[in-house]
Amino acid sequence: WEKTRSTKTLLFPCHRRYPTVEIRAETFNGSTHVPVPSDSAFLKALLFELRLTDDHIFVEHRDTCTRINHSSVYSVRTEGGDLWPVLAFQKSGLIYACLPLVEETLEPRPPLLTVSGLSQGLALLLGIVDYISPSRKNEAEMTAKIGQLRNLLIQACPLGTPLNTNIRSLNSSFDDIQEMPTDENQPAWRSNTYKGKPQVNVRITEKVKCTQYDKRDVVDTWQVYGAVNCKCDIEGSAPNVTLTLNLPTNGPPLQDIVVHHCVTSVDPAMLTSSSVEPLDDSVYNGPYKFPFIPPSYSCNLCYYTSQVPVPPILGSYQLTEEGSQLKITVNLKLHESIKNSFEYCEARIPFFNRGPIAQLEYKVSYGQLDLSREKSLLVWVIGQKFPKSLEVSLTGTVSFGTAGKEHPTDDICTGNTAYVKLYFRIPDFTLTGCYVDQHSVQIFVPGKPKVTASRELISSDYYIWNSKAPAPMVYKPL
Repeated sequence: WEKTRSTKTLLFPCHRRYPTVEIRAETFNGSTHVPVPSDSAFLKALLFELRLTDDHIFVEHRDTCTRINHSSVYSVRTEGGDLWPVLAFQKSGLIYACLPLVEETLEPRPPLLTVSGLSQGLALLLGIVDYISPSRKNEAEMTAKIGQLRNLLIQACPLGTPLNTNIRSLNSSFDDIQEMPTDENQPAWRSNTYKGKPQVNVRITEKVKCTQYDKRDVVDTWQVYGAVNCKCDIEGSAPNVTLTLNLPTNGPPLQDIVVHHCVTSVDPAMLTSSSVEPLDDSVYNGPYKFPFIPPSYSCNLCYYTSQVPVPPILGSYQLTEEGSQLKITVNLKLHESIKNSFEYCEARIPFFNRGPIAQLEYKVSYGQLDLSREKSLLVWVIGQKFPKSLEVSLTGTVSFGTAGKEHPTDDICTGNTAYVKLYFRIPDFTLTGCYVDQHSVQIFVPGKPKVTASRELISSDYYIWNSKAPAPMVYKPL
């Protein structure tokens, strides 16, 4: 909306309404739900709430000194009730507003920090500000941008949830966006029609979380969870694609599978495989087929977990205190089944609640040891390969100076309770062995699309705790 001294003009009269979101709001809010009024009624109520109409008249519920608004979130009074939370602010003579979804009842009103839609709505409005503001002084250019905005929002926020709040980045492709689907079979999530050489890019990313204690009475834990990301540039309003995930012989099955809404059908046995239940001979072990109508944007086609028999790197960490010095020993072993080709691999050894490292003596069997700038962290760079023995070790003694405020502290890591954290990435490898055969991707469109598939294994919260001290434990065996 544009605000002038004497008039308020609706610059964007065809604002975006999402019926599916309004239905969800009615379901979540129940009896406290307030329907969204018409465009003109909402504009009139919003301008009144922002004191941009009848600003010389005192209105008790709006202007009383007991009601001081400290944010850009307003309660707008309408015929159907008070509409809340309305996010609105003024910028360079324009008013930007949206009504986020609240996924709970509105009475009593939940704290603003718990309404996730507010941050999403604010990010989208700021994206619109960034898109329009540079043209504010050029009326013709701004009018053209306002005209394009509806089409851009169809791509940025097709179903009511912002997918891309950088509106400016969508500007180059607005000509390809359809305001309304021309084909009744075109799904709502496919907001534009691609024109060009067909291609499909698939990437499997697996992350492994691990906690190792190197103790007989404590069980080490690890978990693998993966995501299959897919970007399909294919012509047609509703192209059909079938993607198949394969596992090697005797590979651990995929479990806890969650699929994207664009997937049209799946084998029920695939979805009932759960990591909570113990594995048995009847568990579904693939192949995992996903027929889907791809959206125009990159999406995670599915998520999964898996129970692999061993973690990729086994380690032990021993830290003991002798006088004013700490003695450390770290041993790492790459499992023989793991591909010995890393993009990076390093072990970080932090020292909490202590001063800067004043003296360091060490010996590494492989790689290079670096001291961080703040002198409170040792970084052991193993590199892109383990040696032929697949084992590496680090021993050393460390002494510290006087502690300052800039040095790291941790309430858990007190005394000798400490850990080593591993960071690594192995390209063209997954711990489950899961892969996509490029030739098995079925695309029911004319021509022969180019299919590229990649995979990777990345560490995530990979800890090795000091075995010479007590450490936080997930559980102990009975």
